[in-house]
Amino acid sequence: MDRCIVLVDAGYLLGAAASLLAGEPSRSRITVDHTALIQGLREQAESDTERPLLRIYWFDGAPDRVPQPEHRRLRVMPRVTVRLGALTRSDGRWAQKGVDAAMHAELTELARNRACSDVVLVTGDGDLLPGMMAAKEHGVAVHLWAVQAADGDYNQSEDLVAEADERRVLDRTWITKAVQAKEFGGICAPPPAPRPEIAAILSAPLPESSLSQAAERPAEERPHPAAAGVRGGTEERMPAKGVPTPKDLAALRAPGAHPAQHPTTATLRWSSDKGWVDRSGVAAEPPEAASMPTLAQLTTAEQRWADREEDITTVGGDPYEVGQVFARRWVERLGDPSHLQKLSSMYPRVPHRIDGELLRYAARFGLLAHKDDQIDEHDRYAIRAGFWREIDVRTGTEHAPAGD
Repeated sequence: MDRCIVLVDAGYLLGAAASLLAGEPSRSRITVDHTALIQGLREQAESDTERPLLRIYWFDGAPDRVPQPEHRRLRVMPRVTVRLGALTRSDGRWAQKGVDAAMHAELTELARNRACSDVVLVTGDGDLLPGMMAAKEHGVAVHLWAVQAADGDYNQSEDLVAEADERRVLDRTWITKAVQAKEFGGICAPPPAPRPEIAAILSAPLPESSLSQAAERPAEERPHPAAAGVRGGTEERMPAKGVPTPKDLAALRAPGAHPAQHPTTATLRWSSDKGWVDRSGVAAEPPEAASMPTLAQLTTAEQRWADREEDITTVGGDPYEVGQVFARRWVERLGDPSHLQKLSSMYPRVPHRIDGELLRYAARFGLLAHKDDQIDEHDRYAIRAGFWREIDVRTGTEHAPAGD
């Protein structure tokens, strides 16, 4: 068949692009416009092969082969098929498993069935050499594309380079049409003013038992050093003792607790009902919070379908962005604006029912930690920070910084 197919090893393409633009192969160091990248691959392939494109196959790894936000966006694009291998962590590094085997199987199957006359391979792994040789034996012309190496040297297997029929190097100019290096000057969210009551809560002494238990835990199991008061990308440093959990704070109110352990100047509004305490000692969720409708209650079947379409095609899946999207939908569908003012007055505590729904929504975007199917603690703070930032924008709320 007189048409071309592109097989992309995403780990190679994006890792090499990160090395070229950011100086290290971590994909977290770059931002990718996947629409522009796919369009660029299609146009370049059709130009080089002088054949119309049949399909682009995008091979990548994902924890438990669960599609991540970028995979969700890619797989609904025209002429794009996503194939996922496993992504495993070993010795502190992520490694793809099964991606090369999947590319080899796809390449040989396409060639055997004469599905195309030309195949473009965007990869550097020599494990694909047998597949490339088999494709050539079936009469398929193989085009091998490389990403310009940061040091000017090869970043591909020399055997693979020698076996290819045609070669192309995607240089910096080509790459930067769709890929940019991130500027790490801080979190790219508008930083609002810190809240003084958060600092008061975090500075409250914990029960001795909680401190000793925290000290005995392995370093990897200790709480993330992000403060519960993160909002809009601003993090308040916690003491070395760790962020107090709802269980810790409930212990502060336990019978027999020393008065010094209970801060008289701090009001806690936690994002979980368990352990929620304040100066008045009321531990139950206030009636105005319990009466607030959830997003599911405010959403029609038509809106639910449109939301899902937006999630798949336009929502990137960044934790902060996810919180903003959820809050925007909730606010726009509220019939009673008084709920919005009540919610704003409860900052920083998200009512339990809405908070649970928010985290379940976030879990759709692959934000669950691989180990225990829980959203990472830092991501939880970012999700809620995005939620509150959107609420602030809608209410025009301004908060005075601590000490003013």
